[in-house]
Amino acid sequence: MQFRDFSDLPACGRLRELAADPPDLTRPGFLSPERIRSCCISSCGFDLLYATQRVDERVLDGLQELADQAGIIDAFLAMKAGAVLNRIEGCESENRQVLHTASRDVFSDPPLAEEASARAREQLERLRTFLDDLDQGRITNHRGESFHTMIQVGIGGSDLGPRALYLALASLRRSGRRACFIANVDPDDAASVLDGLDLSRTLVNVVSKSGTTLETRTNEQLVREALVRSGLEPSRHLLAVTGKGSPMDDPSRYRATFHMFDYIGGRYSATSMVGGVTLGFALGYETFVELLRGAHAMDVAAEERDIRRNIPLMMAMLGIWNHNFLGMPTVAVLPYSQALARFPAHLQQCDMESNGKSITRQGAPVRWQTGPVVWGEPGTNGQHAFYQLLHQGTEIVPAEFIGLRNSQYGVDQLVAGTTSQQKLVANMLAQSLALAMGRPDDNPARRFAGNRPSLLLLADRLTARTMGTLLALYEHKIVFQGFCWNINSFDQEGVQLGKVLAGRLLETMAAAEAGDGGAEDDSPESAMLVAAGML
Repeated sequence: MQFRDFSDLPACGRLRELAADPPDLTRPGFLSPERIRSCCISSCGFDLLYATQRVDERVLDGLQELADQAGIIDAFLAMKAGAVLNRIEGCESENRQVLHTASRDVFSDPPLAEEASARAREQLERLRTFLDDLDQGRITNHRGESFHTMIQVGIGGSDLGPRALYLALASLRRSGRRACFIANVDPDDAASVLDGLDLSRTLVNVVSKSGTTLETRTNEQLVREALVRSGLEPSRHLLAVTGKGSPMDDPSRYRATFHMFDYIGGRYSATSMVGGVTLGFALGYETFVELLRGAHAMDVAAEERDIRRNIPLMMAMLGIWNHNFLGMPTVAVLPYSQALARFPAHLQQCDMESNGKSITRQGAPVRWQTGPVVWGEPGTNGQHAFYQLLHQGTEIVPAEFIGLRNSQYGVDQLVAGTTSQQKLVANMLAQSLALAMGRPDDNPARRFAGNRPSLLLLADRLTARTMGTLLALYEHKIVFQGFCWNINSFDQEGVQLGKVLAGRLLETMAAAEAGDGGAEDDSPESAMLVAAGML
């Protein structure tokens, strides 16, 4: 693949000219019924409404040209087929394929990346057999009892995505099954999860690609000791999801092992066994397969080159318009669904770890802004927390609203002529309109400037398939932006320095604990420990 610098793309010059006088959402008649109806894309069960973005046909044409000139879809197709895109030219790098889409490309014949998809099918079959053995009583505890709880021990991509998906689909949980998650190395995290659990009927799924992640191995040891204190043999309760040949790929220490692969980055791994084992246990194998079907449908739909027919591509280009040309540094993801409470946290990692980069694919410093700050919480709770800043603050924050027309559980109440779900959706629509239109007032404290961009993603109901589609949609939005910015969205070198320094601090603390001389020295690490009262 040949990538070009973002600022050298001819469309950037045209977009800069348009950004000098962008469309004004508060202009009388601008948000017409015709505009609202026409600024809509429907795909894979989702509708994207973008009439409340500061774009017109000229801007959209410019964004289309930018996407074409950057070769976004060509790069996406190459990625799905197995091109080595996790690399920096001329620099030592991971130098890997990027094949998270292969984990759900198990329905095509033939798949785009046949070897990776074959491995995904193999792992799915291993999972199906394992879950069937649990259901049929071939895998039990030492008393012949079934397991009703699974704890997933992991951090980062081995926690955020699976946890968000589990919470999103908790309404589909199998009777008598549940999942818990331990991520933080803070011992209180593990202690609070383990408190009151019947460990004799609990499986523990330890997830680490390298098998050496410090926080995960520390928490694994904490859980192992809790099992031993309960009189249980850890190897009968622990599972592993890890890289083939890693220190954790050891059948003598784990009841079952599943594999994850170097070509799937942690933050893109929720549809691999990283998410599959716990989701399959708690929600059922077929539910997990439906999640994969939804993700795969969006993987295919995202190949469309026309931004007016491709939801993730449109969202990616609108994000670039707001960030690079209108100068807005953050984006808020605001799901109007309590089930999606942890989805913004997953997207925060997926986006900021992917596109928080400052060098190009050629190793040169970028000359443009790359990934925005991503944050968010569910509505309507957020309306009573931070929406004041969204409406009247000095920082303009583009908002991405996610809504469902129907609830998951179907339990609702009619009050004052409308249901709670209708009130939820009405609030979301109202926020989008209020941000765009504003409101004049003689009292400046009650004046709303408006002209603040947002978009709406709507689906009928949050199902396993819908959730898979939504997950893939955002993955592609993030990847598309990285391709356009000419950065490597698939490494994470920025997390390494802190790990190295933490290791030095721990070595100093261990030396002090052991009473070895020289625990204190002239290093910044030692001085920091003393100042923090840890030495």
